[in-house]
Amino acid sequence: MADEAGIALDDLGTDQAPAPISSGDAALHAMLEQRKLAHQVPVPTSDLQVRERLRQYGEPMTLFGEREPDRRARLLQVLIARHGKNAVNLSHAPTAEADDEDEEEFYTEGSDDLLIARRRIAMDSLSRAKARRSYQRREARVPMQDVAQLRKQVLEPLKTCQLLGSQIAGSRPISMVRFAPDASILATGSWSGQAALWSLPNATPRGAALAGHEDRISGLAWHPRATLSQAPSAVNLATGAGDGAVCLWSLADERPLLRTLRGHEARVCRTAFHPMGDYLVSASYDGTWRLWDVERGLELLLQEGHSREVYAVDVHGDGSLVASGGLDAIGRLWDTRTGRTAMVLDGHAREILSLAFAPNGYQLLSASGDDTVRVWDLRSLSTVYTIPAHRSSVADVRFFTAASERPRAPAPWWAGSDVSMDVDDVDEAPALRRSGLYFATAGYDGLVKLWSADDWQLVQSLRGDSGKVMSVDISADGQYIASGEWGRTFKLWGSL
Repeated sequence: MADEAGIALDDLGTDQAPAPISSGDAALHAMLEQRKLAHQVPVPTSDLQVRERLRQYGEPMTLFGEREPDRRARLLQVLIARHGKNAVNLSHAPTAEADDEDEEEFYTEGSDDLLIARRRIAMDSLSRAKARRSYQRREARVPMQDVAQLRKQVLEPLKTCQLLGSQIAGSRPISMVRFAPDASILATGSWSGQAALWSLPNATPRGAALAGHEDRISGLAWHPRATLSQAPSAVNLATGAGDGAVCLWSLADERPLLRTLRGHEARVCRTAFHPMGDYLVSASYDGTWRLWDVERGLELLLQEGHSREVYAVDVHGDGSLVASGGLDAIGRLWDTRTGRTAMVLDGHAREILSLAFAPNGYQLLSASGDDTVRVWDLRSLSTVYTIPAHRSSVADVRFFTAASERPRAPAPWWAGSDVSMDVDDVDEAPALRRSGLYFATAGYDGLVKLWSADDWQLVQSLRGDSGKVMSVDISADGQYIASGEWGRTFKLWGSL
């Protein structure tokens, strides 16, 4: 509409009055201004202060079934309605008690378990970062013609990618699909509350359905060392659901449910394992993300920071950062070693639905309900590219990471070794890696799209027949792409 209006104005010439703004454009402009204003209005983060402010404005302190994020959002609307643009200049609270408090940043004392976990994460992440940087320095000496040849070898087969098969996987929409690290098993999660395992390449069921939730599954993650250990007590899979629980599963045929993590007060959305495998991160509609000790089932950290529900979460390949994205259209990067905010992802017009760290360690993708994917550079703390990815919400985004190139655990920090993970400090150029050369997105427009991570251009567009595509993933061997569909099926795509 904007482009058409611009062409019309050019055709009028300089002597004629510009065409009037349509009601649709005016409404869209007003909506964008309202959202911009909402991000600038200071609102207390303390629920006690939110209730007090509502009471002072003659509003009910709480409504039936209202949660803390909803109450804070209601106060925001009241401030905008009462004060308009002047709401930006309001103090956090008109009371003397609130004026004495600093709402910009606050800390709460953590437990001894959290302190130990952060020390372990710090030592582990430093080893991983050292290995990654060592490889990247050597990779920079590889001739460009070799780099171009590898990229062509990886991206060319994607242009012939096509549908290989479709499988009904539940009685309700398939909300999540994730390949196991060794690409031998595909896990699916459904709105029915059940997860299922499928053996590849024939997509045959592997054991009975994993029934441990009472509501829709919206988070599913494989343990970094899943399927490599078949011990009955080994955690291989984590699922999060609308019942507020996170379930940890083994691959045993009998009693696969190992333990249930409870603490969230609302729906659990995305889940992600820390590269060490000892910790798990979960995002929730209760406005928080939490860090769990996998072995003991212990909650180590409850992290606030979003004004609305937290939907997306991902962990950096080094384990040093956690990215969280919410329905407030804001993303945040958190330093797992200190608990501080490292970066704010402010740019999307609608909710953030998925996050993915690039294997190179310095880029992050965020997929949003505004139909775009933004590319963030962690070094400059800014957006470097915006991809108009789909015609409807971008539900999921995933990088390709080759199995042989996945980060392996470094030497134990207590051993005092400074040996890198899988990179030797030698002068010769390393073998080029395929990981991170492309990524996939899933959209509510019914498409799966494959993109080059070199120039952010579209490589291939895949259309199914089941409506919305709710999730997507790429196998570690690069042979398959899986998509979870609204029509209760998952699809496998690949090159013949």
